Amino acid sequence: MVDTMALLHPFSRTARTPRTAPRPVAGLPTDNEVLLDAPDDRLGPALVAAARGEHRPAAELLAGTRARAEWEYRDRYIRRLAAFARSRPEWLQSWSAAAPHDPDALLVGAQVAVDRAWDSPARAELLREVSPLITAAARGDDRDPVPWRLALDHARGANAGHKYFGELWEAAIRRAPHHYGCHAAALRYLAASWQGSHSECFDFADRAAQDAPPDSLIQALPSRAAFACLTDGRGVEVPRERLDAAADRAIALSVRFPAADPWPAEVRNKLMYVLVRLERWQDALTEAHRIGPYATSFPWDRLSDDPLALFLKVRADVRARSAPPADPSRYPQNERAGRARPGDH
Repeated sequence: MVDTMALLHPFSRTARTPRTAPRPVAGLPTDNEVLLDAPDDRLGPALVAAARGEHRPAAELLAGTRARAEWEYRDRYIRRLAAFARSRPEWLQSWSAAAPHDPDALLVGAQVAVDRAWDSPARAELLREVSPLITAAARGDDRDPVPWRLALDHARGANAGHKYFGELWEAAIRRAPHHYGCHAAALRYLAASWQGSHSECFDFADRAAQDAPPDSLIQALPSRAAFACLTDGRGVEVPRERLDAAADRAIALSVRFPAADPWPAEVRNKLMYVLVRLERWQDALTEAHRIGPYATSFPWDRLSDDPLALFLKVRADVRARSAPPADPSRYPQNERAGRARPGDH
């Protein structure tokens, strides 16, 4: 078995008793059964149609999320459709030509433009040129918080000041006070503007989680702050107890969803990474069972160009280390011979 702890830079080499007793679990899916970023039953047909150059299923899917105010689903679908449109743009081009003022087409197009600008060395300059697209998307439906999540991402990439960011943040939470996408975007902005001051980022994430309903994805926001803390390569300034508390809060959220559910898959993948870094092996194994066959690119693509392979290696090592006696002698390093990327666009 490949030693993958050398990929993850564990927070502590001290053996630790799990904080939570794992439930009895069945066997893990085989490696061949694990999927990366698998779409759910609604997004899948829209992507298949888009591959044929047809935009109508995507248009109907996104229009439905607006009509039902399914903002978390909408945000996720916008990101996935925009990622697909970057390599297969014909369906989006035909949609935009047929309905140039469609708020859903405008939003997908704005996401594509931000993503493309983000990858350029001239990111800040190009992002400023994208602003009108985001404004147009925001005007499409005044209830929709997703354009404001995109605006928060844009503000971070364009190095916008705190006053402008504050105005965007107020507009976002006025539309959806507990929208996870906006909170995650705000956390990323604050981490960049505070130059990695993790205590302030944890304060923001903890306050948001305390104010959110128990089943809100925002309950996993502190574990996202823990992930940033554990991967920035500058040492850990947050007490171990706070990192454990963030993981515990995310575990409490994870158990609210069925095992092998694609909806919380990204939250669970990130949580498993944090648990591994904290050497909470039994908790990490339990989370691997809850993940089931649904691996996600984030967070594994922050450490490897092959996120699925890394997920499978880490999962195998977690399973081995959860069976006594554990071997504390293996130390991590990044697969790229460097630290994990703190950037999280």
